[in-house]
Amino acid sequence: MDNTEDSDTESVYVVRKALASVQNGDTDHYTQLIGMMYPKYSDIDAVAQLETLLKILSCSVAFIDVVHHRDLLSNIFTMSLWNHRPNVMDALVDLIISLAATSGKYLDLCLNMLISNFIPPPSVTPRKNQEVLPRVHAALHKISYLIPLAPSKLVPILAQRMPKIHIKGQDSLIVTLTYVDNLLKLENSPIGKVVGSMILMVVMERMRDLDLEIEWDDILQEDSNRGMFDMELEDAVESTMNEGDEFPVGALYQYTSDGNVVSELLDRLMVLSFKHLKSCKNSGRLDEVFEILFESFENYVLNTYKSKFSQFLMFYACSLDPENCGVKFASKLLEIYLSSNKPRLTRMSAVAYLASYLSRGKFLPPSFVASMLKRLVDECAEYCRTCNDDMKPKAHQVFYSGCQAILYVLCFHMRSILDIPRFQSQLTSLESILSHKLNPLMVCLPSVVSEFLKQSKAGGLFVVSEAFIFDDLQESELSRAFGGFERLDTFFPFDPCLLKMSNRYISHNFNSWTYNDEELCAEVIVNTDAESEENSDDDVEVDNEMSLTPKHCFMRETKRLLKMPSRIRPSTSPPESFRIF
Repeated sequence: MDNTEDSDTESVYVVRKALASVQNGDTDHYTQLIGMMYPKYSDIDAVAQLETLLKILSCSVAFIDVVHHRDLLSNIFTMSLWNHRPNVMDALVDLIISLAATSGKYLDLCLNMLISNFIPPPSVTPRKNQEVLPRVHAALHKISYLIPLAPSKLVPILAQRMPKIHIKGQDSLIVTLTYVDNLLKLENSPIGKVVGSMILMVVMERMRDLDLEIEWDDILQEDSNRGMFDMELEDAVESTMNEGDEFPVGALYQYTSDGNVVSELLDRLMVLSFKHLKSCKNSGRLDEVFEILFESFENYVLNTYKSKFSQFLMFYACSLDPENCGVKFASKLLEIYLSSNKPRLTRMSAVAYLASYLSRGKFLPPSFVASMLKRLVDECAEYCRTCNDDMKPKAHQVFYSGCQAILYVLCFHMRSILDIPRFQSQLTSLESILSHKLNPLMVCLPSVVSEFLKQSKAGGLFVVSEAFIFDDLQESELSRAFGGFERLDTFFPFDPCLLKMSNRYISHNFNSWTYNDEELCAEVIVNTDAESEENSDDDVEVDNEMSLTPKHCFMRETKRLLKMPSRIRPSTSPPESFRIF
């Protein structure tokens, strides 16, 4: 025992002497120390020496100088836990903690080194994952406990280290998924109590960026005279799909090898985030997390041009807690729309989100939908009472966007509204709005107007004037002027989700569209939980009537379509340029 202690004491003396000798110009022993940090792993003795050296350095950090021992520090901070055995990992982690706690000048370097280990090397085994990642989290938590400033220093490092899509194939998926999974674990930890909101924003921003990398620019150049109710894919794929087949959810990436890594990555990140939200619900944190999530949505998604999928994080969070989060989301969107202090295009985007959400959220009770409709109707009615202007789409874009939102929601909920006289009575001002000389029926998207008028006439919402009947409605310059180049008149952000795995979490809470020809009245199809489970491995229906991602009859050019459905007109959202307003 005494011999062992004497040996350890001597080793500590030798290492500290080597560190001190550098300042006197003697670097021989110091150079030998650095050489010991990269042993051959087949050499058991060399690995044991490395472990011993790291342990001695942990209790000798006061002897390490940031100037004279620059090479030593560089070697320490570039070491990867993934390259070492557990006993060496433990010694290295202890050294990093000691350096972080001893001097603030090492804190950023220590945090950077630990966060770099959230990114696994290629072909890492699950066992290695379990060896490395818990040690990283434990070290981060210990440093945060010892140095309260550490969590705030952590956030910019987490954002900077977020992997980009530079690695081909599955490696890119694994790297990013592992990294984001560990960010979400931090959010759900004591560190998250300090900087959880910023961590969620880092994740939301990354998903938004991936969303934007999925391109369908050519869609905006398609013929815009077709309404959402009759849009179909015009091409055919011989011997691949038959007339009447549905566009398969998930086809964005499932048949291609490299061009759709982004779609698959986003899909998997969405699922990872869904699971995180579910765990927050189970632990009673969802209400707190929802506020952060909405702030992230407002900052990164609401005014983002061509956001297609990332907004479904909000939809799923609302479905987990309809009475609280579900109501809050709609109320916050309505508040943005009604606020004259918000930019015009932000208000238009908000009411488009509101309309799509109220239409598609199966978990929203008719009474709540009716109350939201009443507030929109009252707002538009008040606008009409104070406006003596004629039909000028560009001058009254916010008004027309509100009108279209009302019509769109009623296309989905006409029957439930008409079944209850109290709900119907709340819409008495609607006819005067539609009859106003601002003439919203001539400005809003013709396919929405046409469907609304059919249902109004069949259901007896009000007496449909002959002036309201338009045969073969075609999109006019009026509609385009209201929507602008950004086509906010065709913006329905909660159209069916085309990401296959994500859609399985969405579909059983999602109102799908169908049509009853006998009664000329729409029905909203809601899958029972049993149906959802039964079809969870199948492609989910994409409704072609009330959607800009419609059911199709014909497809051709499989590779092009599966890369991105260029013959489908998707929902689009306001461009990034909106932020200047």
